[in-house]
Amino acid sequence: MKKLAIQLVTAVQSRQRHDDEGAVSAEYGVLLAGVVAVVAVAAVALGGRISDIFDAVL
Repeated sequence: MKKLAIQLVTAVQSRQRHDDEGAVSAEYGVLLAGVVAVVAVAAVALGGRISDIFDAVL
């Protein structure tokens, strides 16, 4: 009986380790979305200035 309980606990722990991969991917997705939002806000805020700089260089 004890051997069966150990096998059950081992199987559950093994499954839990593999289920974390989806959570990690979701966290990276949220992080990437935040970076994209910051870049978009910066591009909108600095858009005119960046355009002027490119016009002056070219």
